[in-house]
Amino acid sequence: MNAREAKKKKLPRLYHDLAGWFHLMTAPEDYSEEADFYQSVIRKNSRIPVAGVLELGSGGGNNALHMKKSFQLTLIDLSEDMLAVSRRINPECEHIHGDMRDLSLGRRFDSVFVQDAVSHITNPSDLSLVMKTTFVHCKPGGAALFAPDYVRETFKPLTQHGGHDGNGRSLRYLEWTCDPNPDDTNYIVDFAYLIKDGNDIRCVHDRFILGVFSKEEWKNSLADAGFVDIKAIPYPGEIDWPTPVFVGIKPEST
Repeated sequence: MNAREAKKKKLPRLYHDLAGWFHLMTAPEDYSEEADFYQSVIRKNSRIPVAGVLELGSGGGNNALHMKKSFQLTLIDLSEDMLAVSRRINPECEHIHGDMRDLSLGRRFDSVFVQDAVSHITNPSDLSLVMKTTFVHCKPGGAALFAPDYVRETFKPLTQHGGHDGNGRSLRYLEWTCDPNPDDTNYIVDFAYLIKDGNDIRCVHDRFILGVFSKEEWKNSLADAGFVDIKAIPYPGEIDWPTPVFVGIKPEST
């Protein structure tokens, strides 16, 4: 097994053999308000005009569908299957297969954005690598924005459900989030998918091992990479989510 195959095998099933069902789990049209908020944070905090934006861990392109109206997007993801999903709704965007921990494009962008894909970073050393990647690819004066699912201070076990109907296909899911060991930097999300294709229906289990860090760890990691004016910014009232986003600026003298 080569390195690429090994990485793919470690991905949750939603990101490889079930990728074609992704938009029936999380619909792109539901991301409009979040994407508007991310764009606002980037523009308000950047010290330079923002045109080109690099998104690390772009997944199925749900944020890109809305943000491409304002920015020229370059989309990076570790899963080639998810890039294929994104290309179907964002054909005008540049898509590149890559790992946010060791990406090296040889060019810089006005801003770098990492949404919930950063939650797949499960230890401090890998988080540091992501910060270095972000710093290298950000122009001086540009803003880097990170939007993890949780920080240690806001984490709580929960159960959620959802799903959508498509053209002759449907998906429903049960999501169970827990933290077996609060002393480490990992938590677990188990999904049960009910997948219906025509009259055929099956149930599939999928497990995500995700990372959680404190607000202070986030800020320190940004600072260690070289970012300044670091902020934890809460979501606006209409988006009910307790975890802030983190933004840092690459010094203009760099």
